[in-house]
Amino acid sequence: MAEAVTEQAEIGVIGGSGFYSFLEDVTEIAVETPYGPPSDSLFLGEIAGRRVAFLPRHGRKHHLPPHRINYRANLWALRSLGVRQVLGPCAVGGLQPEHGPGTLLVPDQLVDRTKARTQTYYDGVQLPDGATPNVVHVSLADPYCPTGRGAALKAAHESGWEAVNGGTLVVVEGPRFSTRAESLWHRAQGWAVVGMTGHPEAVLARELELCYTSMTLVTDLDAGAETGEGVSHEEVLEVFAANVGRLRDVLFDAVGRLPATADRDCLCAGALAGMDPGFELP
Repeated sequence: MAEAVTEQAEIGVIGGSGFYSFLEDVTEIAVETPYGPPSDSLFLGEIAGRRVAFLPRHGRKHHLPPHRINYRANLWALRSLGVRQVLGPCAVGGLQPEHGPGTLLVPDQLVDRTKARTQTYYDGVQLPDGATPNVVHVSLADPYCPTGRGAALKAAHESGWEAVNGGTLVVVEGPRFSTRAESLWHRAQGWAVVGMTGHPEAVLARELELCYTSMTLVTDLDAGAETGEGVSHEEVLEVFAANVGRLRDVLFDAVGRLPATADRDCLCAGALAGMDPGFELP
């Protein structure tokens, strides 16, 4: 049963249950938002002396496909508990031959190829409390937090699992995998990896002045980047399961390397500077 109590956390992790299942003293919190329910309860625990809120992106039973995730509710729920920095590990397909299965890549750019996802809080639609968001435009030229990226890269280096520093994550609608032609086109653009969940997480985090860092684990070479029958769901699950332990170790180390909330001095923290969102952020 979820506990109807108010807890606080400073760092959020959006990922699977495998990332918090080995923690002790985990507290489950049900959170309501103006945008409906998040993917699941939030699970609060402590890592390296930091209070962390974990949110299963697809739900604890993995029942939500990428296009049905309530991304707005997820980011809002995290911020409402005090979270200001978010790490978003996810499984991706590799588009370049040097990014094969088992590669850890920390992207620095994002391309959106989704089709039907609500991707802003600032749509002028009245909220349940009567407040109406203004239409404002945040900068997403650099979609990921430079401080968070540095923490993730350092944590990977110290673990002996050298991560690829930078590259473009292209996000597709899903839940199907790419056709071979689509994959070859993505590869021809020079993009590094392809996934289904990195957008609109990054933009919504920026709109709430949250630091957001993506950590991508390559589970396959995407359909058009190799010969054969293309990627399968079973292949993705198998490679992810083989690497989830060391991904969790890097993730937990990165948590300890993030700055205190009061010490944030990155572009994310002032994303709304000079703009009136029209409602009070949680």
